[in-house]
Amino acid sequence: MNWYITISEILFALCLAFCIYTLIRLVILGKPTDYSKTKGNVNSAVKYSYTGGMSPAKKESAYLHLPTYIAGMLFHVGTFLSLALFLINLFEPEYNHILKIFISVVLLLSGNSGLFILIKRIVKTELRSLSNADDYISNVIVTLFQFATIIYLFVPNSLYFVISGTLFLYLPVGKLKHTIYFFAARYHLGLFYGKRGVWPPQN
Repeated sequence: MNWYITISEILFALCLAFCIYTLIRLVILGKPTDYSKTKGNVNSAVKYSYTGGMSPAKKESAYLHLPTYIAGMLFHVGTFLSLALFLINLFEPEYNHILKIFISVVLLLSGNSGLFILIKRIVKTELRSLSNADDYISNVIVTLFQFATIIYLFVPNSLYFVISGTLFLYLPVGKLKHTIYFFAARYHLGLFYGKRGVWPPQN
């Protein structure tokens, strides 16, 4: 096994360990004793938090900016697909040609969605004023990771593992940590609003 593959595996393992530790820590810290009387179904509220509560119709920042919302969803789909493929690629599988084409189309859409979001952040004055270096670095690394995955499907190369390792190295220290905070935050929202009978909303 080449050194760059070994290093990327080590960085992935360290990154995964950090994510698991942080998630467990967040869940524990986010569950203080709540003495208020439970008025709703907490389990249903948590489920709603991850499903209906994510609908663009329920989020003003989403339904007022649907193209960006769709691009963001595609970008995240491509990210999780690329992460799954990284694990699969470690076993050097033989991909069916049609499957490679299908995956490439999905990742082209998601990667270009990442570029769209990056360009919008640069061009839009209000977004640029709210952005810092971490916003740009995170976007560029993830976008490169997706495009590198496409290339690797057809031409295996060392650069793919270098970019992958860079992503795993940067994730614990940059805004990409929202990979963890997202799940913890939605869980806590479900707990809070479910206990008070606010979620899921009644028809």
